[in-house]
Amino acid sequence: MNPADNSKENWLFEITPKNKFFSFNLKEVWQYRDLLFLFVKRDVVTVYKQTVLGPLWYLIQPLFTSITFTIIFNTVAGIETGTVPPFLFNLAGITVWNYFTACLNGTSNTFASNAGIFGKVYFPRLIVPLSVVISNLLKFGIQFCIFIVFYLYFYCSGAAVSVNPLVVFFPVLVIMMGMLGLALGMIISSLVTKYRDFSYLIGFGVQLLMYLSAVVYPMALIQEKMPQYAWLVQYNPLAYIIETTRYLLLDVGQISITGLLYTFILIILLFFAGLLIFNRTEKSFIDTV
Repeated sequence: MNPADNSKENWLFEITPKNKFFSFNLKEVWQYRDLLFLFVKRDVVTVYKQTVLGPLWYLIQPLFTSITFTIIFNTVAGIETGTVPPFLFNLAGITVWNYFTACLNGTSNTFASNAGIFGKVYFPRLIVPLSVVISNLLKFGIQFCIFIVFYLYFYCSGAAVSVNPLVVFFPVLVIMMGMLGLALGMIISSLVTKYRDFSYLIGFGVQLLMYLSAVVYPMALIQEKMPQYAWLVQYNPLAYIIETTRYLLLDVGQISITGLLYTFILIILLFFAGLLIFNRTEKSFIDTV
């Protein structure tokens, strides 16, 4: 008998590249759930561990952004928000938008930033971007609590604000935002392994995308003022999520069932496309990173 064959019989596990063109091994991810929890804990603890203000940055960033947008877009540019106070209008959109950008930025450099770990030990690579999406839920929860505090303040001050009865579906919008950030992040992280230029374009692209996502203005405004460019917003799935968020939380704006259906289908397609590209890249990325 060949000694090599005899040694193989004594192996407990043999790790080989998966030959499936497409696979989403949820069972394997579940088996490594303890590792997923450790990555989530790492993301939460270490991000602001050596900062002066620590988790307070979770609060400062959306507040200052909302104040800046209120001054520039509502006071100077004169964008109207109906009966809703402009600050609260902006804070609602920014809170959800921040969750998307945190997921996108955190997952878009998965292979490059974790090459050292990936090259030494095996575990489902999908755990890393998943941990980013889950850990950012904590940041989103803190910022959403800030929104609730200001909502109660304006409500008690007599502002004409109210919650739509369909607000129970708000968690669905949060999940959609997380899935979209994860999907685009997996695609970008795979491209960054070969084309490093993408990492430099992410920051600029995210800023530009924000202005095309109806974060600081209602969708009806762009359709009224600049109908020739309205298609840039209407084909943006993020715009429908943010517009629906304000509709549910502030009962302002409009809800488009067709737009939400288009958004849901596009997110599912992008997610599976990102998963396919991510799975294919993890087999050979170590040679290009």
